[in-house]
Amino acid sequence: MHNDRPGIVARYGGRRLRWLAVAVAAPLFGMVAAFATVQDGLEPVPFGVVVEPLALAAAPLREPGTILYFQEDRFRGGDTLRALLERLGADEGEAATFLRSTQAVRYFRRVRPGTTVQAKVDEGGRLRSLWFLTDRDTTLSIDRLGDGFGASEQKAETVRSVEMRTGEIKSSLFGATDAAGIPDNVAIQIADIFAGDIDFHRDLRRGDRFAVVFETSYHAGEATRPGRVLAVEFSSQRKIYRAVWFQDPWGKGGYYTPEGTNLRKAFLRSPLEFSRVTSGFGMRRHPILQQWRAHQGIDYGAPAGTRVRATGDGVVAFAGRRNGYGNLVVLKHHGGYSTYYAHLQGFARSVRGGARVAQGNVIGYVGQTGWASGPHLHYEFHIRNQNRNPLAIAFPAAEPIPANELAAFARSSEPLLSRLNLLKNSDLALLE
Repeated sequence: MHNDRPGIVARYGGRRLRWLAVAVAAPLFGMVAAFATVQDGLEPVPFGVVVEPLALAAAPLREPGTILYFQEDRFRGGDTLRALLERLGADEGEAATFLRSTQAVRYFRRVRPGTTVQAKVDEGGRLRSLWFLTDRDTTLSIDRLGDGFGASEQKAETVRSVEMRTGEIKSSLFGATDAAGIPDNVAIQIADIFAGDIDFHRDLRRGDRFAVVFETSYHAGEATRPGRVLAVEFSSQRKIYRAVWFQDPWGKGGYYTPEGTNLRKAFLRSPLEFSRVTSGFGMRRHPILQQWRAHQGIDYGAPAGTRVRATGDGVVAFAGRRNGYGNLVVLKHHGGYSTYYAHLQGFARSVRGGARVAQGNVIGYVGQTGWASGPHLHYEFHIRNQNRNPLAIAFPAAEPIPANELAAFARSSEPLLSRLNLLKNSDLALLE
């Protein structure tokens, strides 16, 4: 068998040797052939290591304070301005300079616990500027101007997003909303929306559930503050309450049931947002006179200074001091209704005889004036000059959705109710 293809034949001593013959006949010949091939190849390239110094270009010298660092921290509850500045990288001298700047300190008072504060500080610890988002959706910037600081404010670009949350009552509404990551402002709105149907002081039960859809404003990807509740459901004692927000073409808005019934009642169930009933309506032993007497109202225990709200639209019939009532406000309402608010620490500025007040307006503050053994509000509800138990009577509702707006209401409420259904179905899936 012959193979004359180039590349597989080696020459040695003038003789042609085929690789196959070399492999079979003698390993020695194979080694010689291999050696011959190396010898006939290219000469190896010599190499070596050469070290040469390179001339480096001189780095330009920087002026002191030209390197800036961007810092960020949160203002904490009980925090001091000096402590925050030092956490942001400003040295003690800079913090003192800032604190001596009356304008800067005045503007910085608008910082609330939890606010994110950002700053520019140079390598020497000099504070160049700091800025934060205010509760008015504006960005406040405080910048160095020579040896002092100046402030400027501009509208912040915010984006609104719709949030959905659900929770279960274990101890209180605030406890449940905190556990669900719901802001307190939203919890207060929930209580206000159902204030005519649910007494959040005494009607809550362990296991009650709620679902809420609400707006949140975002700035630079960070939630700034919660907005309006758009839809909410509350399940209490085997009864389900639902509400959706609707605004008419003239800009007037309110909360309604899915059928269009106005959830706003002519009167709120309680004149305080959150408190506890310390004495109910009926016979009781008077805490000061130590006699059994009819108690013609409801006593709400609350810290002195707690805001007292008007439970309905009305006119101030009396605002002053009256015997055992102490500081008293009497409101007259349509339909022969009147309400009394007693033992007040003081009155709101706008409260005076003949002044008109709207439901929910602050009219005074909880106190201990008159015959009172401790800070509380004594609240009376009168119908045609007869005392009635405000926790037991049914209040009339405000006007429902007009017939010519029902179609618009249905279009507006449908996507909101769908979100509530989604939250409810998610809860059922978790329970299963």
